[in-house]
Amino acid sequence: MRGKIPKTELLVTFEVVARHESYTRAAEELALTQSAVFRQVNALEDFLNTALFNHAKNAFF
Repeated sequence: MRGKIPKTELLVTFEVVARHESYTRAAEELALTQSAVFRQVNALEDFLNTALFNHAKNAFF
């Protein structure tokens, strides 16, 4: 980590994706594209230098 906190929008996006366990449903709730949601989660993962979700087929966490 860089000694800073991540942008609030990244944390909100993470929470919505985690709650829905779906990028598509999170995108609908946030009024974003699925691609934008995925990019925000990736940005948070990069910031934290860790994977937040298991991206394997049929497994979200």
